[in-house]
Amino acid sequence: MSRTIAEIQFNGHSMVGPLRRVLVCSPRTARWNHPEQASRWRELGFRHALDFPAAQAQHDALCNELRDAGSEVVELSAGKGLSLDAVYTHDASLATDFGLIALRSSKANRLPESRQHTSLCESLGIPILGTIVAPGSAEGGDMIWLDRKTLLVGCGYRTNAAGIDQVRALLAPNGVEVLSAPLPYGSGPSACLHLMSLISLLDERTAVVDLPWLAVETVVLLKARDFNFVEVDYPERDTLACNVLALGEKRLLAIDKNRGTNDRLRQAGFDVRTFPGSELCINGNGGPTCLTRPLLRG
Repeated sequence: MSRTIAEIQFNGHSMVGPLRRVLVCSPRTARWNHPEQASRWRELGFRHALDFPAAQAQHDALCNELRDAGSEVVELSAGKGLSLDAVYTHDASLATDFGLIALRSSKANRLPESRQHTSLCESLGIPILGTIVAPGSAEGGDMIWLDRKTLLVGCGYRTNAAGIDQVRALLAPNGVEVLSAPLPYGSGPSACLHLMSLISLLDERTAVVDLPWLAVETVVLLKARDFNFVEVDYPERDTLACNVLALGEKRLLAIDKNRGTNDRLRQAGFDVRTFPGSELCINGNGGPTCLTRPLLRG
């Protein structure tokens, strides 16, 4: 017997269905307001020193947009060892229809995040399907559900082949195919370059893309699956124009600064809602998809 969405507490095999429940971590929880923590901004790859009040206000605006779209917003619990990067909740776990996969970051400062995700999800009644362990590394920003039975995973500095193999082994018993997508060198290993830095799904057959940076085989794969592309306005590449969160039903959430790309998305028929992301997003190279770990869509 099929269950209604009201009876389902979690799922994960869609990136574009109506967003019902989402996990976030505020700058306050990630201790952006603690001087010792905030002083690490340079070593963690932020562009400039933190402005905590601005970042927290921008996170509040993000959460208000999520609630206005009909999402239950769940805040990650504070925990020992969380770093500034914990605000980018998408990376530490992968939600699936069978439970949560605790991922393993390639950055040592991010390793405690997955434990916080599993603890919170267990308290919500979400089972843990598995955990990625060394030598594997895997981050959620490299993972895109092309359909309910196909997961595309970027292979680069943040997610390695061993991590992809472990994700594949966890999902294969449930009939999910895991495909690997090569990522470019870009600005090098210190940069935050995920597959989702280059592509975000908008609906079942539309994606916003940074086309020149996608590997040829990835473009061929997406075209073979009849995806249509909306290309970013390239001067907005550095302000995370490709990082767009699908809220479902043709609604999107994007950073307000990327006016050119947002106009292109509207012209493609999407309802684009925006929030300010100068401190919260652009400073730390993580947009609205990075800031959210969807737990339930439908």
